[in-house]
Amino acid sequence: MRLDKFLKLARLVKRRTIAQEMIDLGAVRLEGRTCKSSSEVRENNIIEIAYMNRVLKVKVLCADESLLKRPHTVSWEQISERAISPDEKPF
Repeated sequence: MRLDKFLKLARLVKRRTIAQEMIDLGAVRLEGRTCKSSSEVRENNIIEIAYMNRVLKVKVLCADESLLKRPHTVSWEQISERAISPDEKPF
């Protein structure tokens, strides 16, 4: 599944267009590398997402689109979360 679509369906980002913008800005890393919106997400991948004031690191548990569209599907687990200051670079 595409990275931008996963972020939206997993409810890590509210809208797919926002996910695409974050990826283009370099605020999302897949397996420690900058990536494209079309990058393929698979189970057990590690995703790092830099929000305004924190960096969230998650492990993908489910990358099946049909399962993610169902309510209450657990698609990721949090590995770590750290606060960042507004002037700090997240990566």
